[in-house]
Amino acid sequence: MPRYALVVEYDGTPFVGWQRQPDALSIQGVIEDAIFKFSGEEVTIRGAGRTDAGVHALHQVAHFDLAKDWEPGRVRDAVNFHLKPHPVAVVSCSQVAETFDARFSAIQRRYLYRILCRRAPPVLDRDRVWWLLKEIDAEAMADAARVFIGHHDFTTFRATQCQAASPVKTLDQFDVEKVGDEIRCTVVARSFLHNQVRSMVGSLKHVGEDKWSKADLASALAARDRTACGTVAPASGLYLADVIYPRS
Repeated sequence: MPRYALVVEYDGTPFVGWQRQPDALSIQGVIEDAIFKFSGEEVTIRGAGRTDAGVHALHQVAHFDLAKDWEPGRVRDAVNFHLKPHPVAVVSCSQVAETFDARFSAIQRRYLYRILCRRAPPVLDRDRVWWLLKEIDAEAMADAARVFIGHHDFTTFRATQCQAASPVKTLDQFDVEKVGDEIRCTVVARSFLHNQVRSMVGSLKHVGEDKWSKADLASALAARDRTACGTVAPASGLYLADVIYPRS
């Protein structure tokens, strides 16, 4: 039975998130419906990550099996046709080994968080950035973000409803850069806790506002207590930017 891997991008604004839910619009649900409409097969797709409501993706990966052997380009085009008018697109499709798993084969995930600092509201990027009326200190945020690098217990930056077996994660990268009116946070790890990136970015905002110091951030991490977390950044600025797999 052929296995297919999709690279998908989407605007998460109208969805309840990636995961299919009864009587709700999900990204997983609309893709599975599109696959059924062109193939006549009911499938369950597995994504590399379960993005929350309002979170976007530049490079989500998902896999599924079909009984019939289809040319991957035809799968891509047919799924895209049936996805209309939803803001979801299959960028590419390929046949992969039956051992490939979009979630468990991944060795890293990269998230991007965008903060827009200006007086004028975003128009083209509405619901795609965290809009702040005042400038904040990106250099101070970049320096403080180093606190997160490495192997830590991230209980402070974990949603209370997180279902992960352990709060311990290894963060490989946390870069903060200023690009025009935007502050862009790039975070890389093998896996993340529920709301971890948004919780870390929101707490870093306090550093950028000079409300917290780097030491305050380190203390919050060491507390291993959700009540020590700062603001949780809104979903609108978060993107699943890439999923990395071992080279064959």
